[in-house]
Amino acid sequence: MRELDRAATAVDRVVTALQEGGVDADVRRFEQPVPTAAAAAGVLGCEVGAIANSLVFEADGAPLLVLASGAHRVDTGKVAALIGARRVRRASPEFVLAATGQEVGGVAPVGHPAPLRTVVDVDLAAHPVLWAGGGDHYTMFAATFDELVRMTAGEVAAVG
Repeated sequence: MRELDRAATAVDRVVTALQEGGVDADVRRFEQPVPTAAAAAGVLGCEVGAIANSLVFEADGAPLLVLASGAHRVDTGKVAALIGARRVRRASPEFVLAATGQEVGGVAPVGHPAPLRTVVDVDLAAHPVLWAGGGDHYTMFAATFDELVRMTAGEVAAVG
């Protein structure tokens, strides 16, 4: 499958998941890639803390999605203790693609081939509107903290 086709399919899956989850999200596609929280915040004109980074980790060999505020880094030791894992480490790009069907830098919280265990950064609750990746490097969508927690069945915790 060509890269462009895979990205379009990933975005379609995200939009479908949002609709099926009852979220009337503002989905935006940009002409330039927005692969980082800083880039996304700059294009959207919001605080970097309002960007919900969808970060995939490998937790004792299983995928773990952490929705983290763009304002800080994830403490993998804290997350490991929270979920009862011996080891949590950043997943390889190949692992991320296999688990989500999406490439690093464009991973969305939803639209994956199968649900992923998810932890949602409690710091995201401070923002009335959050922006998350839409399945590729060019797409973002807006949602509330409660919508993200509900759609992902995520466990809310401090991750930074």
